[in-house]
Amino acid sequence: MKIRQDLSIGENLRRLRDRAGLTQEQVAAQLQVMGLAVSREMLSQMERGKYNIRVSELKGLKEIYKVQYEDFFEGI
Repeated sequence: MKIRQDLSIGENLRRLRDRAGLTQEQVAAQLQVMGLAVSREMLSQMERGKYNIRVSELKGLKEIYKVQYEDFFEGI
């Protein structure tokens, strides 16, 4: 079985942020308070699928967006 390497959760990240009613700047600031060095630019790249998100960042986003991990992978 071959695993696809071109999958991106970027659209889901943007959808979840929009659903939470937060801007990229607000999310980046909350991640920084959690001790994660994520800028607005990095978050933008995550949402465009141009940045390989780390597990620690995904965990932080899960807490901020108040979602389950499955929500990040919906439709993939």
